[in-house]
Amino acid sequence: VQLVESGGGLVQAGGSLRLSCAASGTSFSSLSMGWFRQAPGKEREFVTAISWWTGSKMWYQDSVKDRFTISRDNNKNTLYLQMNSLEPEDTAVYYCAASVGREVAVSSKDYNYWGQGTQVTVSS
Repeated sequence: VQLVESGGGLVQAGGSLRLSCAASGTSFSSLSMGWFRQAPGKEREFVTAISWWTGSKMWYQDSVKDRFTISRDNNKNTLYLQMNSLEPEDTAVYYCAASVGREVAVSSKDYNYWGQGTQVTVSS
């Protein structure tokens, strides 16, 4: 499974970005997917996750609830992260991840494949 993120960049506080993660190499629908992030000097942390197949279940880290939205398009083999009302604290490298054989996963230990990451920088 290959995962390629895109859509990162520099944005002012209060702005928006949409990240994409293109998947290949397997049946995308059967993968549960997630987004993680890692800020400088900090450990990688969970951001949000979406269940496999229809993506009917979603989980969010408390700090991004009501600001970020995860979604998937199985026809395009693509995962999205819509980020609104961005804050400087959201600055990090954002990683897309895929979990095999689980309906949904919120722990990094449960993910089998990772993208290379895309930088998001929010200026104050």
